[in-house]
Amino acid sequence: MKVIVVGAGISGLSTAWSLARRGVEVTLIEQGPIPNPLSASGDHHRIIRRAYGAQGGYQRRIGEAYEAWGEMWDDLGEKHLVDTGFLLVSQTGRDAAIAYRDSLLAGGYPVEAMSANEATRRHPFLDEATVHSAAFSPEGGVLLCRHIGAGLLAWLRRAGAIVREQARVEAVEPVRGTVQLAGGEELAADHVVVTAGAWVLKLFPQLSDRLTGYRTAVAYLAPPEDLAAAWEKAPVILDVGGTVDGYVLPPVRGTGLKVGAGIHKVRAAADEKRVAEPGEGERLRDHFGPPFARIADYRVTDVVTCAYTFTSDEHFFVTREGRATIVSACSGHGYKFGAAVGRRVAEGVMSGDRARLAAWLEARD
Repeated sequence: MKVIVVGAGISGLSTAWSLARRGVEVTLIEQGPIPNPLSASGDHHRIIRRAYGAQGGYQRRIGEAYEAWGEMWDDLGEKHLVDTGFLLVSQTGRDAAIAYRDSLLAGGYPVEAMSANEATRRHPFLDEATVHSAAFSPEGGVLLCRHIGAGLLAWLRRAGAIVREQARVEAVEPVRGTVQLAGGEELAADHVVVTAGAWVLKLFPQLSDRLTGYRTAVAYLAPPEDLAAAWEKAPVILDVGGTVDGYVLPPVRGTGLKVGAGIHKVRAAADEKRVAEPGEGERLRDHFGPPFARIADYRVTDVVTCAYTFTSDEHFFVTREGRATIVSACSGHGYKFGAAVGRRVAEGVMSGDRARLAAWLEARD
């Protein structure tokens, strides 16, 4: 069997990895370098965590995600996951952090509740006056995206896969199972898997009724010197409470202190607004005071823009057209499932069981 995978973000790389492990002849095509810093998978690090609030199906799938990552670490010969655990910070006692905490408790997963005083004692970058309570779970951490991308690229080449970097796909013909590259070259396969992230709407604009492109950004911060040590041993912060949908990744293994906020996104095509705006990093930073003390003392060192596709309910999406399977395992929270998504897509391509693949990706059970 011969399969072309279009797009080498984490879903495409993992799909190519899983197919190659099954003996499939794989060609992986990426419009930029691998890893591509413009892709949603191209930044330094991303969160893996158990808590999912109302999306219980994804919360239950984290076990399989960890299993798939473990299988990948075995192949790569190195674990690119730092097990920091994750923190939930509530500012009001009725915000998203509480919903996340309650979903863990309801599922019987490990979680430790703590008072504002205890939270700020352990994590002195918090401002106790703005914290209602907090909770900690050990089931979470930091995935090192660029290490994973580089490791999978090397593994695929060793496994005999054909990897085409800097090759832009202009069109996919699902009925014939062909891909046309910029410059006119055409490739054919038994099946085409499209994991093009925010660029999927360029190839399949008819999906715009189910997928919407957004542009967002994250900021890297240098904390005050007296708080640097506290941040270096901090867990992931999945939610900082309040209304900004804010998250934080600590500076582990050569990365930086990164902050992002769900409210900081606008509708845009994949290539639009990819240059950070003047003052954008400071605006992002300031969303985090509260609950962080002395937020103005944090210096912005970099701002990275990101492009995503979202479904209306933030579940993943898959559809099949002829010999093509089109996957959008994104909605802003897909990276943590990357290895498991690759295994499931590979299984779906080889078995032809589209319904089973869709049920797993949409995670409504």
